[in-house]
Amino acid sequence: MQRAIEHRGIPTVSISVALDVTEHAKPPRAVFVPFMMGHHFGVPFHAELQRRIILEALTHIEQAKESGEVCRVAVTWAEARRQGIEIEKQLGLKT
Repeated sequence: MQRAIEHRGIPTVSISVALDVTEHAKPPRAVFVPFMMGHHFGVPFHAELQRRIILEALTHIEQAKESGEVCRVAVTWAEARRQGIEIEKQLGLKT
């Protein structure tokens, strides 16, 4: 689907949590986040991280030099989860 959209002149970018699948499929552009499946934007309530991932994707649309290029977000799942727990505590959602 991404290639079909690109064929119509609309730039696209995938956000992936499966690097091996992404490298095999070779989408026009992709951003890899090393998170668990289904957590492409990290953890709930972590707006700063979610914004960072979106901005990385938009920047990659502009800066990718060749088809199939994968940008990697420098963050770990453990780090994101730790920060997410702190945010939930601040919001009074977790004790």
